[in-house]
Amino acid sequence: MSVENTTKKLKAAVSALSFADPVAFVYNPLVYARRPHAVYLHRFGKGKKEAVFLGMNPGPFGMAQTGIPFGDVTMVRDWMQIEAPVERPEKEHPKRPVLGYECPRSEVSGTRLWGWARDRFDTPEYFFERFFVLNYCPLCFMDEGGRNVTPDKLAVSERAPLEAACDEALAAFIQELNPDLVIGVGQFAEKCAQRVLADVDVRIGRILHPSPASPAANRGWAEQAEQGLSDLGVKL
Repeated sequence: MSVENTTKKLKAAVSALSFADPVAFVYNPLVYARRPHAVYLHRFGKGKKEAVFLGMNPGPFGMAQTGIPFGDVTMVRDWMQIEAPVERPEKEHPKRPVLGYECPRSEVSGTRLWGWARDRFDTPEYFFERFFVLNYCPLCFMDEGGRNVTPDKLAVSERAPLEAACDEALAAFIQELNPDLVIGVGQFAEKCAQRVLADVDVRIGRILHPSPASPAANRGWAEQAEQGLSDLGVKL
């Protein structure tokens, strides 16, 4: 199964789910930002990868705007050269509008991750020849106030069917991309990979998440990420 077909199946599965308090808004960029996401998969999601970086779920100013994991607008548009029409979620929080490539806010995590890729590899083609970046969960959750709700904060009854869909997709993505290494960007993603890929012949590791909410990440994230990759045997 191709990454495109796996994505279509995942999109349908998570679109059928419902969520209760504290979740008041759910954005599914696989639906409304499907065009730039399709470009990302078609252009960069082909062939065997040395390693796959696995994030948790979309940020409100990243993938929720551009359809690309960790997708800070500037990095996606200016470095990856991906820009395509983005629609709007059916139910949108007034404090978190989807403005697509007109979004004026930066996604710090995306600026750090893709900025490192740009500085280290120069071109996206060179980076994606060896690596790919996925999110475990494609949905962005917010409470009534517009605050981000991470998947681990969902009720168990809601998390189970979500994990079932995301687990199946992750296994299929890894089978298609056939990496030697899956790198969790943060502890949550690493644990998901360990659970889903326990019987798969692939190494699993972790690097520090680039979130500005992490004091450690605010003290030279790129240098720490490179040290983490070196520890995992990734040669840069």
